[in-house]
Amino acid sequence: MRLSVLGAGPAYTDVYDAAGAAYLVMHGSTSLLLDLGHGSFSRIFADRRPEALDAVVISHLHPDHFVDLVPMRHYLRYEFSPPRRLRVLGPSGLDDRLDALHAEPGFSAEALDCEALGEATRVIGELTLESRRVWHTNESYAFRVAPVSGGGPGLVYSGDCGSIDDLAPLVRPGDALLVEAAFGVGPGPAGVAHLTGPLVGELAARTSPGRVLLTHILPGRDPEATLASVQALYDGPVSFVWPGTRLEI
Repeated sequence: MRLSVLGAGPAYTDVYDAAGAAYLVMHGSTSLLLDLGHGSFSRIFADRRPEALDAVVISHLHPDHFVDLVPMRHYLRYEFSPPRRLRVLGPSGLDDRLDALHAEPGFSAEALDCEALGEATRVIGELTLESRRVWHTNESYAFRVAPVSGGGPGLVYSGDCGSIDDLAPLVRPGDALLVEAAFGVGPGPAGVAHLTGPLVGELAARTSPGRVLLTHILPGRDPEATLASVQALYDGPVSFVWPGTRLEI
């Protein structure tokens, strides 16, 4: 599998030209996009035509993870005659949320085939997608993506998550763990459902991924100190991913 990071930003950032969460996974002829946050739509074209995606999978209904479904809908609706369609899997009510942005019932349905995720394992082309609920919003998901054929590591993507106990069952030894560390070395604000470097290190020590890929860090948090806080507990490779990062899983 190949991972292409289109956007890795949190809900707000002081980094010029940053983009919200969007991670493109490609394997064989299959391409699966995990989240589509603000500013990420135009970055798809460097790797795939958007209309060629097999599916977009949305982890939760915060705008930095789904709002660029609006330009995606416009592109599919108006760039082609007849309009193209795209499968979109996400939390229940995703289509209603998109429709509400334009105060237009049926807005999303003109180009997007929205399906409720739930906790399930699906085969999408040459990839298996496993979704599991995690603590963040009232319906948030983390994912494990792996080749249908097996024989290699998977990619576990945390979405936004405040509990490593929710993530741990998804991780198989050797997997790549793509995980948010929003509050850096911590501590995070009480009751805010996000992770820190030390929590990620604890998760990695417990589950033995092949590598840890950190993302979604907020402004003012120190990436180098965050890396060190993970490495204090986990002896495998740890790095941040940024827009433009491309790597083999």
